[in-house]
Amino acid sequence: MSGLGGERGQASAELVAGVPALALAALVALQLLAVGHAASLADGAAKAGALALAAGRPAEDAARAALPGWARDRVEVEVSGGRVAVALRPPAALPGAGKALTVRSSAWARPAPGGR
Repeated sequence: MSGLGGERGQASAELVAGVPALALAALVALQLLAVGHAASLADGAAKAGALALAAGRPAEDAARAALPGWARDRVEVEVSGGRVAVALRPPAALPGAGKALTVRSSAWARPAPGGR
């Protein structure tokens, strides 16, 4: 019977050792989802800014308005000629990681005559 107890102890040790690895894998997966969602939001904001530019409205305002509230203080919008560039920092589990994971997107439009 002593052999059977050792196997149970080994299984418990493997389980305890596996939990942090599983938690880390889950954290990485959630971070990847956050980056993917931020990329999708950046694309939409860049397109909204380009459409506004083509209509003669302020592109930066339109790009910011296309984002949810949490993203508005994490975004940088640059308008140059007909190009609207958006850089968005996704939420990050580790402090400082969001800056390293910044996603960028841009869209082009012909500015409206007399537009900004």
